[in-house]
Amino acid sequence: MGSILWLASYPKSGNTWVRLFVSNLIAGGATPFDINRIGEVTLAEPGTAGFALLDKRPWQQWTDAEIAAMRPRVQERISQTRDGVIPVKTHSAFVKVGGIATINMAVTQGAVYVVRNPLDVVVSYAHHQGLGIDAMIRFLNTDMFRTPTNEVNVYEVMGSWSQHVASWTAAKSPLMHIMRYEDMTADPLAAFGALAAFMRIEAAPEAIARAVRHADFEQAAAMEEAAGFKERTPAQDRFFRSGTTGQWRDALSPDQVAAVVDAHREQMERFGYVPDGY
Repeated sequence: MGSILWLASYPKSGNTWVRLFVSNLIAGGATPFDINRIGEVTLAEPGTAGFALLDKRPWQQWTDAEIAAMRPRVQERISQTRDGVIPVKTHSAFVKVGGIATINMAVTQGAVYVVRNPLDVVVSYAHHQGLGIDAMIRFLNTDMFRTPTNEVNVYEVMGSWSQHVASWTAAKSPLMHIMRYEDMTADPLAAFGALAAFMRIEAAPEAIARAVRHADFEQAAAMEEAAGFKERTPAQDRFFRSGTTGQWRDALSPDQVAAVVDAHREQMERFGYVPDGY
């Protein structure tokens, strides 16, 4: 029986980039790991199929309370899929639903949390969902916000951006490794080298550097252009759209920037995200 290492983040914060690096490092291939196969190395928790193993009824009949009750058992089953550490993606906040935690600590070894400036998250997530900026700001500002259950995934309680970030990072722990997206872009070798060390993956510096190259944005975008990416939403013309930092400066109005900062100032200050003048 293994134990789960959560790869956690609010959506559009760099989780896929982390998963690509981990997949390339573990696979250790001379060529980049197929972006459409990263789910084989880094599993995903909310897949409806995993919950259907516990409840044979059509997913449309499951209540939110029933899904919350199944979630710890689904995570336990994930921990039984292989020995050792199992990297598992989640966008859930670390909260309780009906008194039941979204994260089953009994099968958890630790977590990697990826955080990104919410001003850039708003822009990227709006493109991802095909929504306007103002609508996306409202989502980021809504406590206990949850995604709908559908035939692919059960709901995830993401909460507001601040609620999500605080739920995972407020309490310091040696079992938690925090990565800022901005540091990942500024010095990917240092950022991902530190991740490999946290995960206790024994790899030569050359192997880490190769995995960083194979996971970079240009490589992933080229693979999506050639073969598509199954995690792209119908609203997107491409999943790997920009990968840059600071895009909010050209995309958001001063009022929109203020709406984000006013709602999330405390957590933004923790990570150095409050712009001058706000």
